[in-house]
This record gives sequence, structure tokens and C-alpha cells, in this order.
Amino acid sequence: MTAAATFMPTVGQAREAGFFPSRHTVEIVDNRMLADGVYRLTFRDEFIAGHAKPAQFVDVYSNNPSRLMPRPFGVAEVDGDEVSLIFAVVGKGTAEFSELRAGDTIRVMGPLGNSFNTKENANYVLVAGGLGVPPLVRAAQAIAESEGSTSTAVFGYRNVRFGDGYVGRYADKTYSIDESEGNVVTLLDRIENELVNGELKPVILSCGPLPMMKAVAAWAAKRGIEAQLSLEQRMGCGYGTCVLCTVDTAEGRLKVCSDGPVFTREQLGWGE
Repeated sequence: MTAAATFMPTVGQAREAGFFPSRHTVEIVDNRMLADGVYRLTFRDEFIAGHAKPAQFVDVYSNNPSRLMPRPFGVAEVDGDEVSLIFAVVGKGTAEFSELRAGDTIRVMGPLGNSFNTKENANYVLVAGGLGVPPLVRAAQAIAESEGSTSTAVFGYRNVRFGDGYVGRYADKTYSIDESEGNVVTLLDRIENELVNGELKPVILSCGPLPMMKAVAAWAAKRGIEAQLSLEQRMGCGYGTCVLCTVDTAEGRLKVCSDGPVFTREQLGWGE
């Protein structure tokens, strides 16, 4: 392999050139279990750390050549040149990733997809369920770095509340619930007056299981609240070539990986 083929640009060089690096190898910094079958994987990559916006994701490739398709994971947190992902073990690929240790290497590509729009001053209500939590942690981190906005985390879990400690570093308020107590709509109902009567208008950012997000979109539509929804979809390439992750929208069939993963409730026709 030539030196040119292995060259990795700095963040500044890549930004000026207007591209992101293709698939490349990164070093694992840490990998820890947060709950049964749920892991937080951290690797070092200056470019992804410097560019990853809330709801963008990273393709992670298996070191096993028989597993060709990457696994897309939403960026959960960045710290300097370190990037953290949170994922659940659901098959052989994710089982492999759960066994990685500090010093190991893995191939990644990203950041991919669009992002939540948090440019407007608002109280961003971060509504997530299960493995929809990671992109909302990154959203809380980004919002905490801006002036004029606040964030309120509303998280639902099956049992272990693995994301509260991470989002609590950044969110102004954190509410969570497990399935024995109810769901995220239960929490939204409880804090409705606080949200709609606050100094800043509420804007919902959501990620999680499809039924949950449809219920959240309906809750928001009934109250005239803007909602941005990050879809979870099975993907092949992650950048719009394979057309595996299409979704029906008011604008026709769009690709979750490249046109999304974030869509407004109006685009999706949810809660109308």
C-alpha cells in the first residue's frame, strides 16, 4: 500500500477539501458494559470527533471478512479526539464489537447522515427509548455548548437506565422511566405544563423504536410542537448507494442514511 493510500487528513485539511475520510482503521480506547448486552465503545479519531453532529452515525466494519455489511451506530459523545458509541448485542457482528478491548483496532467510516437542527433558541426536549438514547446524549452535549437554548431529557428504558448518567452531564433536566412504570409519553404528560409554559418554546428531538416515535409525534402534533425524528433503519452501505433503507415521506421515498436519518413529523406524515 502506498503512502498516499494511507494518508489521513487533519480535521482542518478535510474541512477545506470538503470531504470526509473513507473507511479507515481506528484504535479502541475503551469498551465497557453498561447493562446486560449494552456496551459503550470508545475509539480515537480526530476527524469524526471534530465533525460528528447530533444524530449523525458511524459505520463500523467487522474484522471478519465474511461479514461484509457495516453496522451503523449513532454517535453518543465526543471528548477531544475520542468518539463513543453505545450499542446492543443483537447478532454476531455486534457480539464481535462487544469483545474489543483497548489497543485493538476496527475500521470505521463517518460521520454519515444529516443531523438534528438545533440552531434556533429553544428548550429541546430529547425523547428517546432504548438504543435511541445515544444520539440524544450527543444532542444534549451540543446544545450545552451553545448559548440561548436548554435541553430536557425524557428517556424510557426496559429496565437499567444506562443513559441517565451520560446525558446528565449536559442536559438541564433529566427524566426517565422504565417499562414497569410507563413510557416516554407518560413522562411527557407529567411535564406538559412545564414544557408548554416555559420561557423557551419546546422542540422535540426523538429517536427510538418506531411505535414510540409515532406516539411522540402524535403527542407533539396535538399540541402544535415541532418534532424532529431520527429513524432507526436497517442499512447496507450507509451513504445512499444500496437503496436498502428507503422510507415513505410526503416528498416520496427517501433514503434514511443520506436523506436522513432525521425527518420532521410533517415529512413523515405522523400525527397529522
